This record gives sequence, C-alpha cells and structure tokens, in this order.
Amino acid sequence: MIDPDFAHRFAEEWIAAWNSHDLERVLTHYAEDFEMSSPYIRQIAGEPTGILRGKAAVVAYWARALGLIPDLRFTLRLVLVGAESVAVHYAGAGGRLAVEVFHFGADGKVVRAHAHYA
Repeated sequence: MIDPDFAHRFAEEWIAAWNSHDLERVLTHYAEDFEMSSPYIRQIAGEPTGILRGKAAVVAYWARALGLIPDLRFTLRLVLVGAESVAVHYAGAGGRLAVEVFHFGADGKVVRAHAHYA
C-alpha cells in the first residue's frame, strides 16, 4: 500500500528533478528495466507503440524531448494515491495539463509509468 507521505514526497522530488533538467536525478526514481508509455514517444522517439522499456531507451527519449523544449517546467497541481500507484497531475510545457501514473516495485522505484495529456 502506498503511504500518502511517500506519494507527496515522490511527486515533489520528481517535479523538482524535472525542473532541474538533470536526467540522472530524474532517473533515480526508476527501476533499471522500467516501462514508460506516452503518446509523445511515437513522435519524439519514433516508437509506434508509444512504449519504451529500460533506462537507456527512456533517457534517450527524454534527452531529445528536453532538447526540443529547453525551457520545460512542471508545476505540481495534485497528487492522487492508489494502492500500488501514484498519479501526479501537473502543468507542463505551455501550461498543458498532464497526469502521470506511477506503479512502484517493492523497493519504492517506479516500474511502470503512464503519461496522459489534455
């Protein structure tokens, strides 16, 4: 079961990591073989399924995305707690609203993440 304090600490640190544009800091939240899904993976990474697996594949995608949006900033709006997941609602590039759902392993690292955009 996810503890609400853990969820809020995770969300705040995750947002701060992204706002620092330090991908190594962002990656500390994820398991080595985590899975990421996002509609942007199709257009930025060229992966038609919209799904990437493993830090190496995802970091290449994120680095390219940061290159395309060098002033990227996230603003935390809401944290929602599930049994084994956390949903983070935030405003991203250009104020566009997003929700990412993070599923955690026993070690507290993200094993699956699903991004959704307005």
